[in-house]
Amino acid sequence: MDVRPAEHADRPAIRDVARRSLQASYSLEPRAITTAIEEWYDEDRLAQTLEDDGRFLLVAEWDGQVVAFTESTLTGDDVGTILWIHVDPAHRGRGIGTDLFEATREYLAERGATRLQGRVLADNAVGNAFYHEQGFEEAGQQEVDIAGHTYVENRYVEGDAGREAVSVDDRTVYVDHDVTEQGSVAPFKVVYADDDAERKFGFYCSNCQTVANAMDAMGRIECDGCGNARKPTRWDASYL
Repeated sequence: MDVRPAEHADRPAIRDVARRSLQASYSLEPRAITTAIEEWYDEDRLAQTLEDDGRFLLVAEWDGQVVAFTESTLTGDDVGTILWIHVDPAHRGRGIGTDLFEATREYLAERGATRLQGRVLADNAVGNAFYHEQGFEEAGQQEVDIAGHTYVENRYVEGDAGREAVSVDDRTVYVDHDVTEQGSVAPFKVVYADDDAERKFGFYCSNCQTVANAMDAMGRIECDGCGNARKPTRWDASYL
């Protein structure tokens, strides 16, 4: 098996692997899968991802055929996030996912990542078990809307999930420094209303050290203090 950065010529294979993987691993509505593939992995979107310095696609080849890929990001505070690990169901059971995960970890570390986190929908039993097997700890959950249906997404961090207690309007909330979202100026860090990370409160702007908890229906958030804006993730309504 060979692992390498994706190229523009890989786009059809990436779409095909993503479709097969989503159908096999997630109890998503068929419409949600179709919409996701059309939006996330169309020609223009993949081309933008391949040109984005903070977003990475690595593919795994078996006998010259792309059979798996990872999609990951690197934020300004050196946190690498694995958004997807997709393996064609016909090629599972060969250790491809684990080898690709390790290659992605190394790839992110070479580019400055000092911490690693992953995301997976709660109903993907295999995906959640995989992160536990890699020694990751569940760091919280959030509800995500996909084509009009609500799903729960788990977040995993490597090592202990460290949360800092801060005061906002005479109440204590908890900033998770291991769970971040990309911002236009600097990363946002997820803020929870409780130390067990069961109730999400908002986001902490690492540029000006303020907390904001207002988000519009399209998943956008902007810091009132410095104008730092959160970029939508793959699940947000603006992508569907």
